[in-house]
Amino acid sequence: MYYLLGFKHIVFSGGYDHILFIAVLCAAYSYTQWKKVLILITSFTVGHSITLVLATLNLINIPTEISEFLIALTIFTTALTNIFQKNEIIPRKILIIRYTSALFFGLIHGLGFSNYLKGILGMEQSLTMPLFSFNVGVESGQFTIVLFISFIGVVLCSMFHLSGLKWNRVLSIGGLLIAVILMFNRFPWK
Repeated sequence: MYYLLGFKHIVFSGGYDHILFIAVLCAAYSYTQWKKVLILITSFTVGHSITLVLATLNLINIPTEISEFLIALTIFTTALTNIFQKNEIIPRKILIIRYTSALFFGLIHGLGFSNYLKGILGMEQSLTMPLFSFNVGVESGQFTIVLFISFIGVVLCSMFHLSGLKWNRVLSIGGLLIAVILMFNRFPWK
């Protein structure tokens, strides 16, 4: 049950900002770099899993308007980083920075899930299996999104004769523009 809730929450809940972040996060990688993408997505999931546990146990509590703004900021930052990427091969040192950033940004995105998850877990006696199942569902949903976006990228690159670097820039510029709008609309200190 919680697996499906996690999967649906990512893929079908209208969490477009989370889907946009995943798209921009993976835009810098070609389909041949799937192992790096798996590590990247798993790092992100570990980050938001930590925050979900802490928030569900009421050990952290960040106002929704701040977490929503920060989520938009993670999209902006990731897209901006991608735009300045110089070539398709990412050096190992940069990969480690990206994995660490994905983990950190996952902490922020977990805040966006926390209120939703607190509401559905409120009646559970044990949180371990429901949290684990929910996070595995989220991870599966993210992989589904990555596969879909990779497929779209391969098709569009073939149709329009785009290099992977140009696809990265197109997707990242689009993500950056949407992130700016989201940040403006979600600015918590108005």
